[in-house]
Amino acid sequence: MKKSYSFVLIGFVLFALYILQFALDIKWQWLYELQLNERYKRWSGVFVGAFIVFQWILTLTRTSKKLMKHSIRFTLLHKWIGVLSPIFFYIHALEFGYGYLALLSYIFFINMILGTINLDIIKSQKEWIFKSWMVTHVLLSVVITFLVVFHVGVVFYYE
Repeated sequence: MKKSYSFVLIGFVLFALYILQFALDIKWQWLYELQLNERYKRWSGVFVGAFIVFQWILTLTRTSKKLMKHSIRFTLLHKWIGVLSPIFFYIHALEFGYGYLALLSYIFFINMILGTINLDIIKSQKEWIFKSWMVTHVLLSVVITFLVVFHVGVVFYYE
């Protein structure tokens, strides 16, 4: 199997498993109970936040002349970590949540799927497709980052 398609397969399988466990209300009871613990929720949130910050490193490697030489390696890491993100989300939350948390969850998974179906898979030479895909992926990433920062603020405000 080609490397490009292994990302797609793994990404879609992990996404489907998350959606399936949510839709069928399948829970690992020990993880569900652990997620009710505020300390666990915060530390797993730190982990998810670190994942999101790490994903932004690719942007730095592509925009910095000093770091440009690392961009190919970071692109590969970015893809692998991105397709594994349903696991990170699952560790932090078994459910989508309500209100802005549901919005955050939906955008998170839409962006994960968009990243999984990346330009290696689309294989179009048309610049407008590349720009549309990139702008959408980055814009959704900005929205996710904003919502995560908002979420952290809400969590600590109501502590």
